Amino acid sequence: MKRPLVFPKTAIDDPELQQLIEFYNETLGFCPNSIKTMHIRPRIAMAFIEMNKAVMENYGRVTSSLKRFIGYISSHSAGCNYCQAHTIRAAERYGAAQEQLDHIWEYRTHASFNEAERAALDFSLASSQVPNQVNDEVADNLRKRWDEGEIVEILGVVALFGYLNRWNDSMGTPIEDGAKESGDQLLKSQNWTAGKHSY
Repeated sequence: MKRPLVFPKTAIDDPELQQLIEFYNETLGFCPNSIKTMHIRPRIAMAFIEMNKAVMENYGRVTSSLKRFIGYISSHSAGCNYCQAHTIRAAERYGAAQEQLDHIWEYRTHASFNEAERAALDFSLASSQVPNQVNDEVADNLRKRWDEGEIVEILGVVALFGYLNRWNDSMGTPIEDGAKESGDQLLKSQNWTAGKHSY
């Protein structure tokens, strides 16, 4: 794309947008341009933030870092380079082990991942594909290792990033410097680039 479909909002005198910027400064170190674009229609941005908070809330075993890895696997499957960089950055910021960051695509065999994490990531990959690839084997494996509430959390993350992947790839959301740095640093083994998100 030669330019984003719609440019992110830049009005710094908007108190509601400033509040969102402050929230994301704590979680990512910057406010995503996707939020600034959604805020052109403020109710969309606010509804998304509430959904994001509900989905990413930590109830226990589905840790904050695992949720970001689920988002990463889902975004990689969907081909959204913007969200891949954001999720790998967030995984690092939320305490993911360096070994897991370095070997995310070896999760099925690498010793730093346990069987429950493998089941969650297999499900994330299968449920993010079009057409959907969740079958009895994937579902049974997930049920063996996670309870119903945890499964709802896991699928909540996949669904949240399904929305974000569509939003950002269709919008051509410009990638922020911090996200690009994380993509370049943490995803170099995957030949990650900012792609259409760099102008």
